[in-house]
Amino acid sequence: MMRRWIPAIVGIALVVLMAVLPLLNLSLPGILPTPTYMPGTLALLSLCMVFAALALSYNLLLGSAGMLSFGHALYFGAGAYGLGIGLEHFGVPLFPGIFIALIGGMIIAFLTGAVAMRVSGIPFAMVTLAFAQAGSVMVRRNSDITGGEEGLGLATEQVPDFLIGVVNTRNLYWFTLVVLVIVYLVVLWVDTSRLGHLARATRENEQRVRVLGLRPYRAKLTVFVIAAVLASLAGVAYMLLQSGTVPRAVSADLTITILVMVVLGGVGFRWGAIVGGVLYTLLDQRLTVLAGSEAIAGLPDFLRIPLSEPLFLLGVLFILVVMFLPGGIAGTIDAWWRRRRGEKARLSLRTIDDADAEAEAPVEVRA
Repeated sequence: MMRRWIPAIVGIALVVLMAVLPLLNLSLPGILPTPTYMPGTLALLSLCMVFAALALSYNLLLGSAGMLSFGHALYFGAGAYGLGIGLEHFGVPLFPGIFIALIGGMIIAFLTGAVAMRVSGIPFAMVTLAFAQAGSVMVRRNSDITGGEEGLGLATEQVPDFLIGVVNTRNLYWFTLVVLVIVYLVVLWVDTSRLGHLARATRENEQRVRVLGLRPYRAKLTVFVIAAVLASLAGVAYMLLQSGTVPRAVSADLTITILVMVVLGGVGFRWGAIVGGVLYTLLDQRLTVLAGSEAIAGLPDFLRIPLSEPLFLLGVLFILVVMFLPGGIAGTIDAWWRRRRGEKARLSLRTIDDADAEAEAPVEVRA
């Protein structure tokens, strides 16, 4: 019975640790730029949590429902731009602006999802890609509303003072932590609910689900909309953290990045999506610093040129993961753990069989 509660206990302990991290003076040279109480490290960790939440929302789409989307960033951008437009052009306060952004992301997801789900597989991925490209064009062309190529800044006069400025990075860190916890709890609820079971059954065999008299289209669309709203919530946190957003937030390029995060962590594993999002973001940010270091500059050209490109290093890492860890980090650990438990179970059964054999052996009677 106690074993069932171990994941929950570990999760709560990690959340508590992350919550008190800004109050501690911990240093991880080479991983974190400064001690954990400094704004630079808190901003980096906050960005990691934003993309971990985004990867979690995409894992709900791909891992639970089996829907490969190339347009998930559209809803992330809808949250970021929706909040920015609400604050800048409508003058609403922060929390009504967040609500408007989430409702906008939900409406866009419902309309685009209802159309895209008329097909499945690769055609579905292509339709979502088309919607993402259309959203990217609209963001770039409507510079009066979205800021165009230069992006949209955060209207700070509508935001509470405790969420503005470098001195309040700690508060923004806690805000992104709350967002990550909310996203995780919603994903956990969906995965363990009847909706999640139906979505996984549809992923495995949609025809059989129809034969049973169930409605796979409605289940898939509901999961699609929930994942999109969670992505919009991550976009809201990104907008506040970065004090603005840029057109890349709605591009298909960002969706590919999210897909890499999920594959790196392990498709279908909630904690794997978090690990993938955090690890990719850390590498993306820290490899940029490494690329400009004197150690790299002093290498011969055939080494210096590729090693000075962070995307090259990330690409090599992704290839290695796909080749040697096909289940991602979480999938590999889970497979190892299952093998270990299986070996223990086999040893236990073998011990029981040996004991039964000894008990059933005839007793030799001597005169």
